[in-house]
Amino acid sequence: MVTVAVDAGGADLGPAEVAAGAAIAAAGGIRVILFGSAAEIGAAPAGVELIDAPVSIAKATDPAFAARSTPQASIVQAARAVAEGRAQALVSGGSTGTALAAALFEIRRDRGIHRPALALPLPVPGGSPVVVLDVGANVICRPEHLVQFAHMGSAFAHAVLGIQRPRVALLSNGEEAGKGTPDLAEVHERLSGAAGTGLRFEGNIEGTRLFDGGVDVVVTDGFTGNVALKLIEGTSGATLRVLHATAALTARGRLADRLLVPVLAELRAQIDPETQGGAYMLGLRQVGVVAHGRFTRHGFARAIERAARSVQEDVVGATRQALSAAGALRAPAGPGLVKS
Repeated sequence: MVTVAVDAGGADLGPAEVAAGAAIAAAGGIRVILFGSAAEIGAAPAGVELIDAPVSIAKATDPAFAARSTPQASIVQAARAVAEGRAQALVSGGSTGTALAAALFEIRRDRGIHRPALALPLPVPGGSPVVVLDVGANVICRPEHLVQFAHMGSAFAHAVLGIQRPRVALLSNGEEAGKGTPDLAEVHERLSGAAGTGLRFEGNIEGTRLFDGGVDVVVTDGFTGNVALKLIEGTSGATLRVLHATAALTARGRLADRLLVPVLAELRAQIDPETQGGAYMLGLRQVGVVAHGRFTRHGFARAIERAARSVQEDVVGATRQALSAAGALRAPAGPGLVKS
């Protein structure tokens, strides 16, 4: 049975909502160790081990300092449980920054990884999700980082989403090979020569093609990825609100709105971020998932379930194997060299 360490600190709806999600996941056969305020959670749900950890650093302005200097914080304790082998995966319901910092200090990067990346499967109505990485872990990326992200994303899409030969693309301002920054052009050249490694590289795509079903994995730096993600979230929500508001202006529109309620409800369910369970911290020595702070219990349950499945599918091992086959692992630092 897979054990998942869950941080309940920092969730918008409070630790009790995370605990309710943990109970749902536990009922499905996943063992959960929950770190959070016992005073706010109350009795531990069936199948859940509750560790009283009332200190949260989710709102810390300096996540790295907070994770290093606050060993009693719920996210640090949860990450340490994974590092010590008491759990096989980490799920955080708080800040992405503190989750990444705690994971890096306790679980640490996997061998040969330059930088971990946040990979998020974005739901596509009527189709398979498209995995976008990085969506916020690294504001600035070097070419070698993006090359690794491509292989990491491909391995993830294969292991977790079941896509046999994931199609990988670079997010750019044009589809031509020379488009984008000099670094992006270099990454394009390097990935174009990676055919013998099993990577199915499709070249560049523009933002307008993210959801057209043409690719399965989209690679970008964390700054661009996070901006794109927030724009997508805002636009999708605003579109649904405008549809309802416009329909309410006329009697015919109100009738059409009532007829479309089931269709729009299905669409909302398909694009709901809770369906995918959050973003995955790829490049660590163990599995890590960051759920959105505003998730309900169902989103947290989904995050825990996805984390457990990632352990069962050996996403970490698959990622390492893909990078090794591609020769994309960082060479170990020799005597006198400083590790980056």
